[in-house]
Amino acid sequence: MFTVSQRVVLLVEDNADDELMTLRAFRKSNMHNPVVVVRDGAEALDYLFRQGKHADRDPDIRPQVILLDLHLPRIDGLEVLRRIRGHEQTRTVPVVVLTSSKEERDLVESYQLGVNSFVHKPVDVTDFFEAIRQLGMYWLVLNEFPAQRRSA
Repeated sequence: MFTVSQRVVLLVEDNADDELMTLRAFRKSNMHNPVVVVRDGAEALDYLFRQGKHADRDPDIRPQVILLDLHLPRIDGLEVLRRIRGHEQTRTVPVVVLTSSKEERDLVESYQLGVNSFVHKPVDVTDFFEAIRQLGMYWLVLNEFPAQRRSA
C-alpha cells in the first residue's frame, strides 16, 4: 500500500464534499502523497492506535500530518486531539484543525489541547484549493521533522 518513506496525510473528514475537494486540491497542487481518509473520530483513533479494522496497519507508517475536522460523528475532533496529545506515540504528530467552525471556543480549546494550526475551511472553491495547497506545501514539503520518530 504505502512505503515508510512516503509522507502520508491522515484526513479526518465526515463531509463527502469536503473530502472530495481536499483530495482534488492535493492533486491539482501536484501533491501526490498518499491520503488516508477516515470519516469519524473513532475511526481516526483506531487508525492512529492500530485498533479495530486498522489493527494490521504497518506500524512504521505514520501520518506526516493530520487534517482534523472538529464536528465529527461518534467522537468529536477536540476529543480526538486530546487523545492524540495524551499518548506518547502520537504526541508529536502535527495536527491541523481544518473546520468550518467559526466558534472562538473551538479555536481556543484546539490550541489549549496542542493543535499545530487552526484553519477555517474557505467557502469559495478557489480559496479552498489555495488553502489546501498551502497546507500541503508547508506540512509535506517545507516543514522539517526528526529523521526517526516512534511509530504510531
